[in-house]
Amino acid sequence: MEYKERKAVHENSSGSFGHEFIDEALNEPENEESLHRGLKARQISMIALGGAVGTGLIIGSGTALTRGGPLGILLGYSFVGFVCYLVMVALGEMAAFLPHKKGFAGYATRFVDPALGFALGWNYLLKYLIVTPNNINAAGVVVQYWTRAVHIAIWMVLVVNLLGVRVFGELEFWFSSIKVLALIGLLLMGIIIDLGGNPKHDRIGFRYWKAPNGPMGHFLLSQVKDEQLSVFLGFWSTLTNALFAYIGTELIGVTVGEAENPRRNIPIAIRRTFFRILIFYVGGVFVIGLIVPSTNDSLFVATKSKTGAAASPFVVATTLVGIKVLDHVINGAILIFVMSAANSDLYIGSRTLYGLAVEGKAPRIFARVNKAGVPWPALILCTAFCGLVFLNVGSSSAKVFGWFVNLVSTFGAITWMCIAYSHIAFMKAMKAHGMSRDDLPYKAPFQPWGSWFALISTIIITLFKGFDTFIPFKADTFVTSYIGIPIFLLLWAGYKVVYKTRVIPPKHVDLVTGLRAIDEEEERFIAEQEAKGPQSGFKKFWDSL
Repeated sequence: MEYKERKAVHENSSGSFGHEFIDEALNEPENEESLHRGLKARQISMIALGGAVGTGLIIGSGTALTRGGPLGILLGYSFVGFVCYLVMVALGEMAAFLPHKKGFAGYATRFVDPALGFALGWNYLLKYLIVTPNNINAAGVVVQYWTRAVHIAIWMVLVVNLLGVRVFGELEFWFSSIKVLALIGLLLMGIIIDLGGNPKHDRIGFRYWKAPNGPMGHFLLSQVKDEQLSVFLGFWSTLTNALFAYIGTELIGVTVGEAENPRRNIPIAIRRTFFRILIFYVGGVFVIGLIVPSTNDSLFVATKSKTGAAASPFVVATTLVGIKVLDHVINGAILIFVMSAANSDLYIGSRTLYGLAVEGKAPRIFARVNKAGVPWPALILCTAFCGLVFLNVGSSSAKVFGWFVNLVSTFGAITWMCIAYSHIAFMKAMKAHGMSRDDLPYKAPFQPWGSWFALISTIIITLFKGFDTFIPFKADTFVTSYIGIPIFLLLWAGYKVVYKTRVIPPKHVDLVTGLRAIDEEEERFIAEQEAKGPQSGFKKFWDSL
């Protein structure tokens, strides 16, 4: 039966198909306790950009450059960027078909197993409980360039989120717009410096790609005593840094519940977001490799306690060529970067907890929303975890940053694996129901092998990402590198034992429930837009951004 015929069966759900496959527990929450659909495509793509382009590129790239060298960091970020793209399009296909308000944990519950949905939801929440203080900690690292009296701006982020989704979306759009302009400025600055447009009139070219700075770096050479192995370990460590840098792009799957006309806007946002991030990340690390030698002692490395100018390779680059004052401007822009990322992360964390509560997988109180559609109890709990940033009182900011990177990259990698596996199950269910992917609102490219490639690649990177904790063994980094895996397995196994759930066979996967409400919502939105009359040229341009 084709997709359109199946929808018709659903609309007249008195037939056997309707009774057998419709699960009312999968319906959307009532309007009075529901999120509001107020995010436009430009806001969704900018929110994703705001959450993803943060410390991974601006600060963490210093570690990757030191260990992998200019070519190693370029290859590492390019490979993980491709994996990220495969995860994004898989998520986009599911989200465009069923843009529900339960995040991608809802897809795992629906297409694979409720236990997987429970474990994924809490895993993703744990990631955002950690990543928000990580960005605030990074802001502290940046501020220490000017003063040691660091004020942690938790309350500013809280107030912005309490204003409601429309205000949040617009503010984050402008925050991220500043990010985009600053990133373009940084890339242009790097190219100009490389071509000789600096106070020293020194044309650098590919000088730093040659020995002893490149093209590949050496990592743990003194421990492994093998140059070829140390080069490989240096490249492998860039994959871990790149994974941390790209993690956050998947948050579009959480904004689905608050997107206007999601079947149109989500695929648009996914395409825009990925290409923007790919340009900024791959372009960014390429430029960094041109203008900063990988052997420079000033680069930020998570095992050292340097702060300030060492926080970003871009700041180091201006210092090396003798450009004055600009380092303060860049430092200010970086501060906006990380606070914007914290703002975006707090938003996603609260919506993830809300989604779990709506499904009955978290205390019911977290499903409450105010008149603006803000899940305020969930927001308050997520904000409370920002206090983790004060770990840097006992240890250096750089060391705490390293712990947070390990935790976030593990939780984020598990999320990517679950999205890819949910999409594989979704494709199997469609085949079992006789549905063609050609009838979907958005059809992901490179499938079905793309999701399998993303799943296997992410598993391998995750299992071996903490290799340096054994050379020599370091308990704190070992725990933070791998604790996410047993936590996820315990959540999955615990739910399975308590509720005795089973993996859903493809032919029994519910591909119907909730479609009618989403179709009606889409029709209402289109009717409202048509009633407003044709858009002006400026309005069309503005919404296309």
